[in-house]
Amino acid sequence: MRGSVVLGGAITVGLALSGPLANSAKADELTGMVEAIRVAVERFADVNVALAEGYIPDPSGECVMAGAHGLPAELGGMGIHYLHPGLLGITATEPRVDGTGTHTDFLQPAILLYEPQPDGTLALVGVENLVFQKAWEEAGHTEPPRFAGRSWDYMANDPDTTLDEAHGFEPHYDQHIWFLDNSNGRLEPFNPAVICAHHPH
Repeated sequence: MRGSVVLGGAITVGLALSGPLANSAKADELTGMVEAIRVAVERFADVNVALAEGYIPDPSGECVMAGAHGLPAELGGMGIHYLHPGLLGITATEPRVDGTGTHTDFLQPAILLYEPQPDGTLALVGVENLVFQKAWEEAGHTEPPRFAGRSWDYMANDPDTTLDEAHGFEPHYDQHIWFLDNSNGRLEPFNPAVICAHHPH
């Protein structure tokens, strides 16, 4: 099966393979893409570099865990989000965060994911990009963004529940990429390896 992914504006076309060999090739390709992204952002392992380049800690101060949002606790956590308002195109923070962002380049991600450590430091464990549904569709897109053949996750509040599934944001698509091993999958929103036990809040 032939597939393509967009990474940093470049198009990479997958090999035409099938069966176990194809799965292995896809896994190797994903591993290579994640490693390229990790190398591109490794300077942000120092959170002070992230701050100097325009990232800010999520104003809520939350270290996100699935259980705190009414989801199965075994899904794990996301950690603390450091956001780049310019890349997200933030236009409002109340009553919900809204923006014009359609940024999809993971080599310069809009969101950095940190896990609090026992010594009070933060470890960079992944990255995320987020595009607002309205802005994405107004830009002429009729399908969600994709990465490594996977459609980004759609996040919007369910009016029939009290859960804030969009974490205070207007409806949007987002995609997480984990540098830590993730038993859910490298591209899933939550990671059981990420914990918030050492978060001071």
